[in-house]
Amino acid sequence: MKVSFENPDKVNGKMTIVVEENDYKDEVEKALKSYRKRANVPGFRQGQAPMSMIKRQFGASVKMDAINKLVGDNIYKYVQDNKIQMLGQPLPAKEQEPQDLEKEAPYTFNFDIAVAPEFKAELTSKDKIDYYTIDVDDKLVDRQVDMFAQRAGKYEKAEDYQKNDMLKGDLRELNEDGTAKEDGIVVEGAVMMPEYIKVEDQKKLFDGAKLGDVITFNPRNAYPDNDTEISSLLKIKKEEVAEHTGNFSYQITEISRFTKAEVNQELFDGVYGKDEVKDEKDFRKKIAEGMAEQFKTDSDYKFLLDLRNYMAEKIGKLQFPDELLKRVMVLNNKERGEEFVNAHYDESIKQLQWQLTRDQLAKANDIKVEEADVKATAKEQARVQFAQYGMQNVPEEYLENYANELLKKQENVNSLVDQTIDMKLVAAVKKVVKLNEKSVSLDDFNKLVEAK
Repeated sequence: MKVSFENPDKVNGKMTIVVEENDYKDEVEKALKSYRKRANVPGFRQGQAPMSMIKRQFGASVKMDAINKLVGDNIYKYVQDNKIQMLGQPLPAKEQEPQDLEKEAPYTFNFDIAVAPEFKAELTSKDKIDYYTIDVDDKLVDRQVDMFAQRAGKYEKAEDYQKNDMLKGDLRELNEDGTAKEDGIVVEGAVMMPEYIKVEDQKKLFDGAKLGDVITFNPRNAYPDNDTEISSLLKIKKEEVAEHTGNFSYQITEISRFTKAEVNQELFDGVYGKDEVKDEKDFRKKIAEGMAEQFKTDSDYKFLLDLRNYMAEKIGKLQFPDELLKRVMVLNNKERGEEFVNAHYDESIKQLQWQLTRDQLAKANDIKVEEADVKATAKEQARVQFAQYGMQNVPEEYLENYANELLKKQENVNSLVDQTIDMKLVAAVKKVVKLNEKSVSLDDFNKLVEAK
């Protein structure tokens, strides 16, 4: 077999593979013998059918499979042995002539191969990149304390309606004269929060209402653009809403008022575990420490975005085999088509350039990802997820179980590997470059991230 490769412009590769009969003959014979052993041919005992008959029946497909495998294996072997950084998969060359495998060898196969552009991504102490630290001030701690108090709060019964109270009552559809409509809609125990009524004059009907009061209001007018809300309230199908545009009576049977939890030992224990925090001062201190640690992840993420932009400017625009890459992308997005590929091509190339850059930086910093690293990333993701729901002292076994569930799906594993590389890369680069450290408020930090 002969394999040759041309790459005159450095990014558009041409590979030619010439296959001789001796290259595949032994594999074909071996496969046909295996077929013969298993074949049940009428008139012959199993494994005793004439080889000529087996060749006639299976020879063409066996030969094709053997040649396809041989060509595929040799493409990737050549690419690996010659350290060619191939982008995507090899494609049959446009000028490839159909090979008639019924004719005698040799057979010639031509492939187009997209090759990554040559460039060098490197960082030294002379490179300077911004690093933003988020200030954990009293305002932020106050907000977090309030959030914990809200989450630990509860509904209590009340006698009169106030803003944000939740009502429960009996709904009855009315005639135009205000009497109960015969066979009209009746909903017992209908739940309402008048504060969320969109129209002000309908919302005011509930002001000062007391337990047992009957309010007459119009659901259609209260929620003029929300048939879903009306259908949910009246317990009817969305399509039936248009048939019920009149007034309804609502007799209040229950008023529930949400009360935040007090900032006391019970709240401290609920957030951090029993007796982990003794007073409000320690509570606020622990909150501040936790937020600062959490914000490090956000700061590192912002640094990664800035690193990516910094490297893009430092390296400049690279030459890619655009036409060939678009063919590869169209092949990988058959259901979306060429128009989709063209519309997203520039963004795909930016992502590809960063991927190649990241690979070089990771190699330069000797970054390796072990199974334990990926597991640790999964557990950290679990920890962050629980923290968002106010659960700060999650037992290790819960984190372990969450991580194990994530790792059962390959797409999650791929994502976690990427996250792990990013985390290790950020840690390594921060030690190499000069950090232009800036302290900002959370609001300003969020604006910076959104701008990116």
